[in-house]
Amino acid sequence: MTVFFASDHAGFALKEVLKAHVASLGHDVVDVGAITYEEGDDYPSFIHTAAEHVATTDDTRGIILGGSGQGEAMVANRHSGIRAAVYMGDHSDVLDPVALAREHNDANVLSIGARFVNEEEAKAAVERFLNTPFSTDERHVRRLTQF
Repeated sequence: MTVFFASDHAGFALKEVLKAHVASLGHDVVDVGAITYEEGDDYPSFIHTAAEHVATTDDTRGIILGGSGQGEAMVANRHSGIRAAVYMGDHSDVLDPVALAREHNDANVLSIGARFVNEEEAKAAVERFLNTPFSTDERHVRRLTQF
């Protein structure tokens, strides 16, 4: 699988860590920006590029990062075929938001709030995101066709 990465300054350092981690898991990694740290850069162009690649290329996923991950997910979700889910850390022992986003909604982009997670939490979330299959239950498939 090819995994496209994008972030602004707020997620840049964590993006670099996660790129190496995803590559170590055997996936192809493509970084569409920011390529260098630049304080005050704007995320929409980077996120747009990643979302376009995921929406138009088979066997891909996207991992996008920002301060909260919220704005990044909003930009990504404007693209047809993108289903971006936000992750800001585990806050429940009962539900796994990353696994549920994959299983129930076939999320193909994970938006990480870099200011809310540490490296280990982010690595674990990325592994769940990449390893959790979409449920083919009829109700989940049916719902995807409605948006």
